[in-house]
Amino acid sequence: MSSKLSILTKGLIKENPALILILGMCPTLGVTSSAINGLGMGLATTFVILLSNVIISIIKNLIPDNVHIPAYIVVIASLVTILQQLMAAYLPALNESLGLFIPLIVVNCIVLGRAEAFASKNGVVDSALDGLGMGLGFTLALTVLGAIREVLGSGSIFNLKFYEGDGIIGFVLAPGAFLVLGYLVAVTKKLSKKLDKKEE
Repeated sequence: MSSKLSILTKGLIKENPALILILGMCPTLGVTSSAINGLGMGLATTFVILLSNVIISIIKNLIPDNVHIPAYIVVIASLVTILQQLMAAYLPALNESLGLFIPLIVVNCIVLGRAEAFASKNGVVDSALDGLGMGLGFTLALTVLGAIREVLGSGSIFNLKFYEGDGIIGFVLAPGAFLVLGYLVAVTKKLSKKLDKKEE
C-alpha cells in the first residue's frame, strides 16, 4: 500500500513537474495570471495525463517498438480533442481564457514523458496513480503561482476582489510569472530536501 501511496504523492513535492522537474513551462508561465486559469489548466492537464497513462498502460503490448511515440501522441491528441470539445460546450469562458494552451497539451512534455517513462512499463492501477499524482502536482503548482500573481497583481483571488485600488501590474505580466516561479521553485526544492532527510 505504501508503494501505491508513494506513486500517488511523488508528483506533489518530490517530483513536482513544474517546480522540481521544471517541465511544462509554456502553460506554467503563460496562463497563470490568475488562480482560476492555473486551476483550470492544471485540471485539464490532469485529465489528459490520467487517461493517457491508463490507455497506454492497457495497449502498451500491442504497439510495435518502432512506432510507440507516434502511437502515444495519437492517444494524447485524441484525449485533448475530447477535452477541448467538452470545455467549449460546458466551460466556454475558461476555454476562451486558456485559448491555445489547451491544444498545446498534446506536446506538453509532462504528458508524453509520463507515458514513455511510466505508463509504458507499469500496470493500469500504478499508471493511473502516477498520472493522477503528477497531474495534481502540476495543478497545485499552477494554482499557487496564479493565486500569488493575482493577489499581488490585482488584489483578488479566484476573481474575488478583496481590496480596492490597483495591484502591482508587473505580477500580472510575464516578468511577474518568472519572479514568482523562481521563488516557488526555491521553496519547493528546500522542502523536497527536508522530506528526503526525514526519510533517511
